[in-house]
Amino acid sequence: MTETVIEVEDLRKRYGAYTAVDGISFDVQKGEVFALLGTNGAGKTTTIEILEGYLRPSGGSARVFGHDPADRGPLRSRVGLVLQDSGLIGELSAAETVTAWRRFTSDARSVAEALELVGLTGQARTRVKQMSGGERRKLDIALATLGHPELLFLDEPTTGLDPEARRRIRDLVKDLADQGTTVLLTTHYLEEAQDLAARVAIMDKGRIVVHGTMAEVLGRGSGRVAFDVPAGTSVEGLPVGAADVLTVTGGRCVILTAEPEAVAHAVLGWAAAGGVRIGGLDVRQATLEEIFMEVAEA
Repeated sequence: MTETVIEVEDLRKRYGAYTAVDGISFDVQKGEVFALLGTNGAGKTTTIEILEGYLRPSGGSARVFGHDPADRGPLRSRVGLVLQDSGLIGELSAAETVTAWRRFTSDARSVAEALELVGLTGQARTRVKQMSGGERRKLDIALATLGHPELLFLDEPTTGLDPEARRRIRDLVKDLADQGTTVLLTTHYLEEAQDLAARVAIMDKGRIVVHGTMAEVLGRGSGRVAFDVPAGTSVEGLPVGAADVLTVTGGRCVILTAEPEAVAHAVLGWAAAGGVRIGGLDVRQATLEEIFMEVAEA
């Protein structure tokens, strides 16, 4: 039976006359990566800070493992936090940093295990100030997972990193999720969220405006089927639905559709039936970035 780790119901947060979070509801299940996204000022950070126990809501409820997030006692050993700026001490080595954190962490991993988990064994003696951005981010995650947390908050985990370092962090998050860790992710790298998350919620002006599985959310946008036809070929009879949009430019046909795979199969059938030789077939679903931009521009 699926265990609900985070429950948010009609959550509200007001600052005087300003409403930062305006009655949102969602849940996060055990072992999943859930992406909470939003434009700047959408209420995402406020929501996360309530779930982390740093803010009190003005209304509604938020529960983490069935507890009020502000009650850190029963949650301290079950939750790990990776903040945007962790404030690591530059003069300490990676091993010394983990050793210092172990003093305040119950059931802590050994120093060797913590560093091995994030691929920093070879940097154990490297001072933090000499580490790359990706290595420091790995150390952040090593500290956040030191006590075997069941829930991990990842706030912009790859901001400022180069593509290779970002890929390594993504692989690490996947490994943690495979091991059963629940992850609540916030990021401005939308391809990262699309790659990692099973479900997603997009906030705008304090409300959740898009919510569902990644497949459901991507299905809201227009996919694309593009292909070339020989010069002079009539495109009459192309399988274009009432809601689809067809453009033809210099023999290149583009169909915008909510069901790109089905349309692609229909196009191939149309070509075979009519003896039309098509080339350069390109089929793609809408991206999370496109969905996000539709929200941002609404």
